[in-house]
Amino acid sequence: MSIKGTAYRVGAHIDTDAIIPARFLVTTDPDELGANCMEGLEAGWIKRVKKNDIMVADENFGCGSSREHAPISILGAGIPVVVAKSFARIFYRNGFNMGLILLEVGDDFEKLGDGDQLEVDAEKGEIKNVTTGETITCAPVPPFMKGILDCGGLVEYVKDRLSK
Repeated sequence: MSIKGTAYRVGAHIDTDAIIPARFLVTTDPDELGANCMEGLEAGWIKRVKKNDIMVADENFGCGSSREHAPISILGAGIPVVVAKSFARIFYRNGFNMGLILLEVGDDFEKLGDGDQLEVDAEKGEIKNVTTGETITCAPVPPFMKGILDCGGLVEYVKDRLSK
């Protein structure tokens, strides 16, 4: 579970309406949602990112309404992991349920600059900032959550478990 990409920073208390505004909630298609990811924060934000880039956020990322569309839009934008100082609890669980890797790094998020090249190893709980040469650590993804991620989300995980 190693990902290499460019860091794109967002601020604190980014709510789900900033991640995917309500006007785009007429679909659950990841590509359509991804095309409008972060539109509530910055029009055209999606044009700056490419597949496997990494979102880096300040505290309380994903606060606000509980909507699965938010992590789906991030995944649809090609972003497989969000590293944050902290996450809103419901977003944290929704993210994993949809197959989005989420890593909390506390104040160390300050060591990850906008545009820095990062290598994230979620299993080890390591984030290497290739740009600065610094490595920060965080709690690795727990085995149960890794199982959900490996299946692509909770629904597929449950289907897999029921088929055995």
